[in-house]
Amino acid sequence: MKKLLFLLTLTTTFFCFAQDNTDVYVVAIAPAYEGLQLLNLQKVSNNDGYNNQPSFPSNETILFAGNNEGQSDIAEYNLNSKTKKWFNKKTEGGEYSPQKFPTSNDVAAVRLDNDGLQRLYKYDSQTGKSTELIKDLQIAYFAFYNYEKILATVLDSDKMNLVLIDLQSKKTDTLFYNAGRSLQKVPKTNSMSYSLVNEEGNLDLYLLDMNSYENFFVTQLPIGIQDYVWINDTQILVGSGNKLYMYDTLGESEWTRVASLEDYGLKNITRMAISPNGKKLAIVTESK
Repeated sequence: MKKLLFLLTLTTTFFCFAQDNTDVYVVAIAPAYEGLQLLNLQKVSNNDGYNNQPSFPSNETILFAGNNEGQSDIAEYNLNSKTKKWFNKKTEGGEYSPQKFPTSNDVAAVRLDNDGLQRLYKYDSQTGKSTELIKDLQIAYFAFYNYEKILATVLDSDKMNLVLIDLQSKKTDTLFYNAGRSLQKVPKTNSMSYSLVNEEGNLDLYLLDMNSYENFFVTQLPIGIQDYVWINDTQILVGSGNKLYMYDTLGESEWTRVASLEDYGLKNITRMAISPNGKKLAIVTESK
């Protein structure tokens, strides 16, 4: 496996929903002698424009923010039938970062309205109608811990703060300032992960124990990288160009190359998501 040298710099705004031409792919993953084996690559976005921010409500279904006639809506794609449907009724704005509620089929997503209002909404699985979840909180990104608690990054001028939200009581607690955009629940643990901008302007990755609320430093993300995904409780993936790199918390303290998408003609990997069983990886890349 090859060690990783990153020569990129952070030049993009963390919380900007940039409308680049991007596509969402799903690939099966399996351990290999020198990293990961990628099998059965499948493109799940079939329209031009911004298709991004995937999540897996189940092993056979994927949600993502998809371009729907120039507006970002919640797309739901079935990997078995290879069919897509729009989850939400059209609103005045665009929907981003769709994620299934842990204990229902409803979906939460960030809505950015045309007037700049940005809030977190719940979308009913039966009707597609939406209701605001948290009043007066300008949420940029979020991740569920359970049906009661979410971790979110909240806009604060040109930066973001890390905020713990109780959906039942509607109470909020600002934990840290100057956070990164990627938030994850670590599989099969009581922890969530987040990133903070360090003194050099790069991103440090941390774990937050959701029982004790103690936090632990994990590693620095490679320079220029904002997005990562835990494929299990100890291994983290990031993408750079058309390559995938892994950090193993039980191994050496370095990022190593484990797979390449070069043969598929894909490039500029950004966001990723892992299926509940850990066997499928969603990848966002620049459109061909």
